[in-house]
Amino acid sequence: MPFWGGAGDCSSCVAVMLELARGISQWAHGFKHAVIFLFNTGEEEGLNGAHSFITQHPWSKSIRLAIDLEAMGIGGKSGIFQAGPDPWPIETFAAVAKYPSGQIIAQDIFSSGAIKSATDFQVYREVAGLSGLDFAYADNTAVYHTKNDKLELLKLGSLQHLGENMLAFLLKIAASSHLPKVNTMVEEDNKGQSTAVYFDILGTYMVVYRQHFANMLHKSVIAQSLLIWTTSLLMGGYPAAISLALSCFSVILMWIFALSFSVLAAFIIPLISSSPVPYVANPWLVVGLFAAPALLGALTGQYLGYLILHTHLSNVYTKKKQISPVIQADLIKSEAERWLYKSGSLQWLILLILGTYYKIGSSYLALFWLVPPAFAYGFLEATLTPARFPKPLKLATLLIGLAVPILISAGGFIRLAGTIIGTVVRLDRNPGGTPDWLGNVIVATYVAAVMCLTLVYLLSYIHLPGAKKSIVLSTCLLFGLSLAVVSLGIIPPFTKDTSRAVNVVHVVDMTRSFDEKQDPRSYVSLFSSTPGKLTKEVEQINEGFRCGRDKVVDLVTFSVKYSCWTFDDTDNGWSESDVPTMHVDSDTHGDERITRVLIDTKGSTRWTLAINADEIEDFTFKDAGSSEELVLVGDMSSVDGWHIMQFSGGKNAPTRFDLTLFWMKNSTRLDHKVEGKREEGTPLLKLRTDMDIVTPKVDRVLSKLPPWCSQFGKSTSPHTFAFLSNLPVNF
Repeated sequence: MPFWGGAGDCSSCVAVMLELARGISQWAHGFKHAVIFLFNTGEEEGLNGAHSFITQHPWSKSIRLAIDLEAMGIGGKSGIFQAGPDPWPIETFAAVAKYPSGQIIAQDIFSSGAIKSATDFQVYREVAGLSGLDFAYADNTAVYHTKNDKLELLKLGSLQHLGENMLAFLLKIAASSHLPKVNTMVEEDNKGQSTAVYFDILGTYMVVYRQHFANMLHKSVIAQSLLIWTTSLLMGGYPAAISLALSCFSVILMWIFALSFSVLAAFIIPLISSSPVPYVANPWLVVGLFAAPALLGALTGQYLGYLILHTHLSNVYTKKKQISPVIQADLIKSEAERWLYKSGSLQWLILLILGTYYKIGSSYLALFWLVPPAFAYGFLEATLTPARFPKPLKLATLLIGLAVPILISAGGFIRLAGTIIGTVVRLDRNPGGTPDWLGNVIVATYVAAVMCLTLVYLLSYIHLPGAKKSIVLSTCLLFGLSLAVVSLGIIPPFTKDTSRAVNVVHVVDMTRSFDEKQDPRSYVSLFSSTPGKLTKEVEQINEGFRCGRDKVVDLVTFSVKYSCWTFDDTDNGWSESDVPTMHVDSDTHGDERITRVLIDTKGSTRWTLAINADEIEDFTFKDAGSSEELVLVGDMSSVDGWHIMQFSGGKNAPTRFDLTLFWMKNSTRLDHKVEGKREEGTPLLKLRTDMDIVTPKVDRVLSKLPPWCSQFGKSTSPHTFAFLSNLPVNF
C-alpha cells in the first residue's frame, strides 16, 4: 500500500546498517569473525526473508550470533526487548555500549504471548538455534504501519543512539574469540539458569546478571524476610497476627477501590467522548482520566483499612492501663500507620516469591521495591517512640526507601505506558469485534496497578497529617477537568501525525452459498482497528456509506465485525477478467478421499488462502505452470481451525496453482454444523486476492478521508482492492 515510507519500520534500521557497514569497513582491524549485514524482505509476510536465509543460504551455516533491528514505533531509544538464550551477547553489549537501553520486562511481556507478533529474531533463535539481541524503537507507537511513519517524525538522535551502541558492540564481538555456540536452546532447557536478567538505569548504565544468581539473591532476601516476619509475629503474638491480617486487608481494599474507580472511568469515557480512546494523541490525559481516580480509589481503600486497623489497635491498647490516654491515642495512630507501611513490603514480598518461583526476569523490580523501603523502615521508623517527633524521620524514610526503586523502575513504567497507549489505535484484531471500552480498561488497569504497587508506602503516611482533604479535592478537580476537556472535544483524540488506523478496501465478493451460485457484490468497505464507531468519518467523507455490525467481511486472515459499506459507483475500476477461480479438477473416493483443485488468481500475485482444517488433514501445493512443489505433504499446523497460506510474489510470480487436498478419514464431508467449532455453511476453501488498484470510488474516499485518519497496513491486511471467493464443502 503506497501510503507511507516506513521511516521507523524499518528504513531507520536499513540506514543504521548501511552506516555501520561503512564504519566496520574502516575499523575492521584484528577481526576474528566476519560481520554479515542481511537486508531481507518478507518479515511482514511471515518472517519469510529470514527463514529463507537461515534454511537455504550457504553462509547461514557459519553464523554464530544474530542481531535483529526492528521498530514498533518511530524514534526514542532503540532498546533490547529480547536477548539470549546465551547471556554472553547481552553481557558484552552492556559492557561496551555507550548508551545501553533495554528492559527484561519487555522480554517477559513479549515471550508471554501478550503481543501477537514476531520478529526475524524468532527465526534466528528457534530455527537456527542462535543467540543474540533484538532491538526496537517503541516511542510514538501509534504511527506504526501507517502513513505517519514518516521521516519528519524520526529524530536523528534515535539513529545516532542505535548506531553508536551497535558500532561499539560489533567491533567488540567481531574481535572476540568467545562467541556462543550454536544450538544454545539446549542450554536453556536447564530451567533457564544461564539466562540473563538485564535492565538499564536512565539509559547510561546497564545491569546484567545471570538467572542462577538472581535465584540465589531472591531466595536469600525471601528467607530473611520470612524470618523477620515470623519472629515479629511470634513476639507480637495474637494481636500482631490480627494486625498483619488487617493491614493486608487494607492492601486488598486499596487494589479493589483503585481498580474500580479507574475502570469505572474507562466505562464513562466512551459515553461522553466522540472517541472511546480520546487520549492517544495526548497521552498525558491518562494522568487525569485514569491516574486521578486510581489515586482516589487507592487512598479511599487504604483509609478504610486504616480505620478498621485503628479500631482493632484501640481495643488492644485499652487493656494497657499504664499508658496515659493522650500518649495512647498517638501510639495507636502511629502503630496503625506502621502496619500500613509494612503491608506494602509484604505485597512486594509476595510478588518476589511468585516471580522467583516462575523464574520471571522482571521480578528484580519486586526486589528493589522490597529491600530499600524495608531497610529505611528498620533503620529509622522502627526506632520511633512517643517522645520523638516523627515527621522528619517519616520524610527521611520515604526519601531513603523510595529513591532507589523509583530510579530503577520509573522510566520503564512510563515507557510501557506509552507503548500500551499507542497500541490501542490497532487494538482490535477483528475490527469491531471487541467492545469500545476494552482499550480503556487495559490502560486503566495498568495505571491502577502501577499506582497501587508504587504508592503503597507513600499513601500509608497520608492518613495522619491533614493532607487528605487537599489531595482528594485536587484529585477530583483534575479528574473533572479531564472529563470536561474530553467531552467538549477541546483536545482532539487524534491528529494528523497521531491518527486513527483505518482501512479502505474495494471488495468484490464472489463467495457463494452451498446450493446456488451468487453474482458478485461490489462495494467499498471502510473499517478501523481502533475502537469506536466511524460516524464522524462517514459524515465528512459523504460517499453513501452505511455502518453497522451487519456489515461483516471475512478477509480470510481476519474478520471485520463492524464496518461501513457503500455500493454507490463501485462497478467501475475493475474487470471481471481478474476474478479468481477455483475449479475442482478431480475428486476420488477410496480408502481416503483426495480432491484436486485448480486455482487461478488471475492478475494477483499477492493472495491468502485458507483451508478448512476440520475437513482437510494434509495437502500439497504446486505451481501449475512448472509443477514446482511449493508446499509439500507434511504435518500441517492450523490457526483457529484453518490451514492458512500467504503468498506475495513479484511481477513474474505464478498465478495458476494445483492444490491437492487429503481429507480427514473421519471427515463430515457434509454440510452441517460441527458443534462448538463451525457454523453451518463453513466453506472448504477461502481465497482473498489483493490487487494494487485504486478505483475511482476508492480514490474519492481516500481524498476525503479526514486528516486524523490514516491507512493501516500489515501483511494480513488487504490492498485497496480485494476479491473474495470460496469453495463450499459440498462442491
